[in-house]
Amino acid sequence: QVHVVESGGGLVQPGGSLRLSCVVSGTIVGIYTMSWYRQAPGKQRELVATISSGDNTNYTDSVKGRFTVSRDNTKNTVYLQMNNLKFEDTAIYYCNAYQNRLTLDYWGQGTQVTVSS
Repeated sequence: QVHVVESGGGLVQPGGSLRLSCVVSGTIVGIYTMSWYRQAPGKQRELVATISSGDNTNYTDSVKGRFTVSRDNTKNTVYLQMNNLKFEDTAIYYCNAYQNRLTLDYWGQGTQVTVSS
């Protein structure tokens, strides 16, 4: 059984930093495209960052230059380093593991990030 577990969220002041972690168990994370999504209150879930199995990365425009997604396949873990956080980054952040050829799609339960002064 595959489990996806996020951690690292919390309360941070504007301009601060957080690093989210996503640990995947029960499968080999290296074959997946790993993504971070977020959902703010009253808004739709949006794609924040993606890292492919080949380590290609993509970011939504609002986080470019501030967020960095990375992966450590030896630890079955994906990270989201978030710097210079803004009020509008407040949301629940979700980790997604997706494998197109095998049609596999797994989600974590989310971790809350709150940016507040």
